[in-house]
Amino acid sequence: MSKSVNKELVDYIEEKVIPLYDHFDPAHRRDHVQLVIQQSMALAESLDVDANMVYAIAAYHDIGLCQGREHHHEVSAQMLLADSCLHKWFDESQLQTMADAVEDHRASSSNAPRTLYGRIVAEADRFIDPDTIIRRTVQYGLEHYPALDKEGHCARTLQHLHEKYGRMGYLRLWFDQSPNAERLETLRQMMEDENLIRQKIEEFYLSEKLKGQS
Repeated sequence: MSKSVNKELVDYIEEKVIPLYDHFDPAHRRDHVQLVIQQSMALAESLDVDANMVYAIAAYHDIGLCQGREHHHEVSAQMLLADSCLHKWFDESQLQTMADAVEDHRASSSNAPRTLYGRIVAEADRFIDPDTIIRRTVQYGLEHYPALDKEGHCARTLQHLHEKYGRMGYLRLWFDQSPNAERLETLRQMMEDENLIRQKIEEFYLSEKLKGQS
């Protein structure tokens, strides 16, 4: 990351916050938060924002998954505000802005993020890589719907992909300069090729099932 982030803040988050992700579902573990941090900092490079705030927002954005997925964005914001250690680096106004950004990151929200910080983490959390998205959707299904057979997982994965990433899906991107737009179009074209998308889903389904048996 080129923009400077306070080393003590980084050390604290890497010791106390990042490890929380090790206990979440496979699509939201350490690699996910590290990617969101990386993408957030990359977006911040060209924007007039506080690098420490961007870093912390990205790190805390999903910690509320410890209490389930439905309200995790709200719980994440509450947990950020409840972390008294953050007062070492941020004032009350900054912390409230950070909490708002964390709460606003959820892709299914019907409202746009309230601040530039919210748009940054929301965009970073939407990192579009077709294979990664398909694999994580399959992973989530296997974790939460173990009774489904292969056909059931294929159908569930397709439904989710169209609901979120399809041309009429609820996903919104927030930065024209983000590389997400081009990758989203690639994913949509893949989804529109019925044979290709099914082949991809089945590949990830079989590989994840093999992992689970090893």
